[in-house]
Amino acid sequence: MAISRPGGNSTYEHGIYPDEFGRYGRFGGRYVPEGLMAALLDLDRAYRQARADPEFTDELMALLRHRVGRPTLQHRIPRFAAMLDIAGVRVYLKREDMAHTGAHKINNALGQALLAVRMGKSRVVAETGAGQHGVAVATVCAMLGLRCTIYMGAADIQRQEPNVVRMRLLGADIRPVHTGGRRLKAAISEAVRDWVASVDTTHFLFGTTAGPAPYPQIVRDFQTVIGAEARRQILVAEGRLPDFVLACVGGGSNAVGTFHAFAGDREVQLIGVEAAGRGIESGAHAATLTAGTPGEMDGSFSYLLQDIDGQVAPTHSIAAGLDYPGVGPELSYLESTGRMICRTATDELALRGLTALSRHEGIVSALEPAHAVGYLMAMAERGELPEDSLVLLCLSGRGDKDLAAAAQMLGVA
Repeated sequence: MAISRPGGNSTYEHGIYPDEFGRYGRFGGRYVPEGLMAALLDLDRAYRQARADPEFTDELMALLRHRVGRPTLQHRIPRFAAMLDIAGVRVYLKREDMAHTGAHKINNALGQALLAVRMGKSRVVAETGAGQHGVAVATVCAMLGLRCTIYMGAADIQRQEPNVVRMRLLGADIRPVHTGGRRLKAAISEAVRDWVASVDTTHFLFGTTAGPAPYPQIVRDFQTVIGAEARRQILVAEGRLPDFVLACVGGGSNAVGTFHAFAGDREVQLIGVEAAGRGIESGAHAATLTAGTPGEMDGSFSYLLQDIDGQVAPTHSIAAGLDYPGVGPELSYLESTGRMICRTATDELALRGLTALSRHEGIVSALEPAHAVGYLMAMAERGELPEDSLVLLCLSGRGDKDLAAAAQMLGVA
């Protein structure tokens, strides 16, 4: 099994993904109204032309180095590893929280914003849940001189106020969404409506590896810088590949971006960690791959949380960035073929992960990657982490945005 260089299609065991129709096996595709199809095909053509243009790639890589701070740091966390109490275990963090704006989201935001400029667009519209994508979009729009409109669920605005302030300071027009669950799903729907009405001047800068083709590939390609760097860094530090690579899973951009470079290495176990909320049995969760079924949502065929009538089910997670009832088609494919295993962490376990990393290593993570940290702790407690294991975990964002909520839940306010 071989993996192509970042920016190209991926070669897995059964073919090239995505194929010409934007499918990963049976997942993906375009399930959109006719009026949107032309815009997606135009975007697909523009992206393929940009990807083949060395000047576009050179400009992107230069901005990633000089304005984002890539490559991001990757280092061992020995005191946390010692707490796991398993002989010889070594844990490395890929510190996407140290990228400019505080999360991995800027990798994709910058790439798509450059694409928008190349396409002659003067305005960008985007959705956001936890606010990190919105902050990244507002940042790159300020850098490149693009007008910026961000749709955000009213419930997420309340729990992510620091990021709302940052977006407004950066010049973004924030539009609260009061429909549906007032969270990320509703924000996506409103952003798409805006895009359809203004497609001649506007680019929809989608933030995760979901939605209709070509978005899953575009977002994946711009996020593969995470895994490409991590692979090189772990080989330099350890002289071998990790036994386990973990990442939290919402829509899937940080997970796909991390896993992509290791997907061809069968000795590396890929583990995606979803939000179990108050517990799968409670129904108050956002564990799409664990408890969902295949169906169409947001223009793509993938796993989603739905009721027996096919209606999208409500979700819950303390992490706004994981509070989404769908997942990208590439992760659905990787999970369905067994290449990635999907596990869950409850709100409580995520808070344990956040606390342990803060107190043992001085790193306050976002609540999203704290789910992966907590799950790693649970692996150790259940005896599922062998001695001398080498673990790599993507720390996708920092915890500034979550401080007030986490302090209240942990009783440290």
